[in-house]
Amino acid sequence: MEFTANAAGPAMIVGLAGNLDVAAAQPVTDFLNRQMEAGHVKLVADLSQLTYVSSAGLRVLLAAVKEARRRGGDVRLAAVRSEDVNKVLRMSGFSNILRVYPDTAAAVASYTEQSSPA
Repeated sequence: MEFTANAAGPAMIVGLAGNLDVAAAQPVTDFLNRQMEAGHVKLVADLSQLTYVSSAGLRVLLAAVKEARRRGGDVRLAAVRSEDVNKVLRMSGFSNILRVYPDTAAAVASYTEQSSPA
């Protein structure tokens, strides 16, 4: 499992590549927590290179969104390319809990749109 972080406007894009399974759960949790502790609570999870997600991986994402929201932010999912990952997100109901965007640019823009006056 590989992960990266790149600032993009109001958000931090966190790239997750490989398998988000039980072996990767703790390292990814630690990585996401470090981002939030550094004040990056508006996260965009770039899943374009994620090939597999297990129930342990879903728990990581759920814990991250709960913590981000507790801190006044959120986690948006972007660029889900793997049909297997997409299927797991749909079947588990995660696509109803988390906002899913076709690409990282749209996910980052959603934070700007959210804070614009109506």
